[in-house]
Amino acid sequence: MSNQLEKIKELIDRRTAARLGGGEKAIAKQHEKGKYTARERIAMLLDEGSFEEMDMFVEHRCTNFGMEKKHYPGDGVVTGCGTIDGRLVYIFAQDFTVSAGSLSETMSLKICKIMDQAMKMGAPCIGINDSGGARIQEGINALAGYAEIFQRNILASGVIPQISGIFGPCAGGAVYSPALTDFTLMMEGTSYMFLTGPKVVKTVTGEDVSQENLGGASVHSTKSGVTHFTAKTEEEGLALIRKLLSYIPQNNLEEAPYTDCTDPIDRLEDSLNDIIPDNPNKPYDMYEVIGAIVDNGEFLEIQKDYSKNIIIGFARFNGQSVGIVANQPKYLAGVLDSNASRKGARFVRFCDAPSPRVRAAADSSSPILAIEIIRGTIRYSSIFRGLRKVVMPRIFIASRMAAYSSLTVGKNRNTTDIGITIFCGMCIFSIAATNSLTVVVLTR
Repeated sequence: MSNQLEKIKELIDRRTAARLGGGEKAIAKQHEKGKYTARERIAMLLDEGSFEEMDMFVEHRCTNFGMEKKHYPGDGVVTGCGTIDGRLVYIFAQDFTVSAGSLSETMSLKICKIMDQAMKMGAPCIGINDSGGARIQEGINALAGYAEIFQRNILASGVIPQISGIFGPCAGGAVYSPALTDFTLMMEGTSYMFLTGPKVVKTVTGEDVSQENLGGASVHSTKSGVTHFTAKTEEEGLALIRKLLSYIPQNNLEEAPYTDCTDPIDRLEDSLNDIIPDNPNKPYDMYEVIGAIVDNGEFLEIQKDYSKNIIIGFARFNGQSVGIVANQPKYLAGVLDSNASRKGARFVRFCDAPSPRVRAAADSSSPILAIEIIRGTIRYSSIFRGLRKVVMPRIFIASRMAAYSSLTVGKNRNTTDIGITIFCGMCIFSIAATNSLTVVVLTR
């Protein structure tokens, strides 16, 4: 056998070993937990055969605490690029079968390289997290790696979409990076995000708390608002990431993907005549309004279990992607507290970076008064600031009641380009006050 053929065989053998990660036993243990490996997740997420791996043979440089005897190709993270529905994306996936996916100096360099390439090419960056935190054997070098990743998260914010999938533990310094990205998805029952684990909490405070109650998907989707989506299975979670990407552009200079619309643009929706009750004190479901007016009734809601008094998400009108912000009269009469205001404002800011338009539907009497106003309802101003600074078209729809601060948003030419008022009940006041272009829809 020639020397060249021997080298080719050696390369093939090294690739085969690298694809095994931490070994067959570690992979079997991962499967026993109901979890896929990093490479399996990438294969399910990207278009078939599109993945091009980078830095497959990188190994750590640590020689402390016996680490010089432990070397795995790739060093616990799989990085590269591929396509989703034919569109370029960059991706990194932490491999829990290698040192519990702990972050080393070289792992951080691989991740930063992918993020830099995503910025250079103007393509979304997707991170699949399954890590026990920093690799303690490397000490300050591992922590410095986190700082480099955070820096790139900040520089990429508003330039390219950043999506984090939490498919296992995400502890210590690792939790900061997903919180800096645009969208976060967590798996129900198998993923956790916390700075310190239950044992540390018990040692310091004496309080017994489970991983789920400390940083599970239920906590971050309902209380903290850190996660935007949850999924029961990994297949469902990866499909949700693909669906999310179909609504958003590659970067802040491109348009969102256009979808051929099979929903007639001149369709009349008679159900809108009956959704809003005659009694202004009776609630109704804003989801029925949204479902009736968007293309084919398809609406991708974001943070659906957090601050339910406001609804945010993506939909399409005539095939064009738009962002929707709407009060939900069924919860707290649609009034805004501080959490709802921050939820809406953050979504508006994201929509302003790429090209989706913003539609705001209002049915709100006022911000919550009394105790809640002391606790931070003044955060309502964050929506004013978000709508004032955006440069894409803004449409304000008053579906029934728009009073106090809600009316301020709808009537102000600095926060609304087009105002649409459904003439019913108390909406007559917003008609008289609207300064921007107003469309009055008579429903009764």
